Amino acid sequence: MKTFHTLLLTALVGPLIAAQAQDTVPLRVVQTIPLPNIKGRIDHLAVDLKGRRLFIAALGNNTVEVLDLDAGKRIHTISGLHEPQGVLFLPESKKIFVTNGKSGALKIFNGDSFTLEMSVKFPDDADNIRYDPAAKYIYVGYGNGALGIIDATSGQRLGDITLQGHPESFQLEKLGPRIFANVPTANHIAVIDREKRAVVARWSLKAARANFPMALDETNHRLFVGCRKPARLIVLDTDSGKSIAMLDSAGDCDDVFYDGGRKRIYMSCGEGFIDVFEQRDVNHYKTIAKIPSARGARTSLFVAELNRLYLAVPDRAGQGAELRIYEVQP
Repeated sequence: MKTFHTLLLTALVGPLIAAQAQDTVPLRVVQTIPLPNIKGRIDHLAVDLKGRRLFIAALGNNTVEVLDLDAGKRIHTISGLHEPQGVLFLPESKKIFVTNGKSGALKIFNGDSFTLEMSVKFPDDADNIRYDPAAKYIYVGYGNGALGIIDATSGQRLGDITLQGHPESFQLEKLGPRIFANVPTANHIAVIDREKRAVVARWSLKAARANFPMALDETNHRLFVGCRKPARLIVLDTDSGKSIAMLDSAGDCDDVFYDGGRKRIYMSCGEGFIDVFEQRDVNHYKTIAKIPSARGARTSLFVAELNRLYLAVPDRAGQGAELRIYEVQP
């Protein structure tokens, strides 16, 4: 039988333990911005740090939604798009670049007036987009297998790098010339020398398929690849292409980010979870949290400068479309 002192101690300590456990959660929702009348799938996001704006590619709605992060509301809708998938904001030129899956066009908008300034045509399925600030080149994954190269200043199309299938997420080295590209239909990662504009290696994935999202820890020579079949996070050595670690994850992942300051990996999954992994050292990794989110919420953006993870939640099964803002905990 429990004594009065035992019951009293439990009553006092129990809430304290619960509070401490709550404090250890790596992500905490601090704000929600409703996105009324946004229907269908939501794809990728981009940020304007100086202007404190967020851009959301609302693929199923054929729009890009512009949010004021300080005011916590939508301030503009860019319409007339055709399945927008990737979005990029360049602060030096104040331009917004939007890739369109259905039309294959890369549309370039003025970042202040939101007027269309230029359109660069690709054959079809213009998808993920990345920027090389040193060369001032933009790379666009498109079609049945290529990265298109665009001059960010003039908008001129400079050439292509041919791949063996449609590229999903790809990441550029900052200190080296390589691009790592997920090619899920070929079940490999293409290693590209962007100075040679050629594939120099292909790393086959043997433990999983459907490799869509990707993040890079360039300092420690590690590549993080999210796979859907089965649902796993695979860690590769970027010097050798060898698998270093493999962890189970939630299903339907579409974005993954590396937090170098906290040695964490965040993965947003359409099954309805955000998985958080800890990099204990370069060869050892551990799942530290599986945070419930919403079904279909598989695209996100981690912004280290703002200490935030932004999660796009689509309109589905009674849940209205919204942006959930998570504060990253120490």
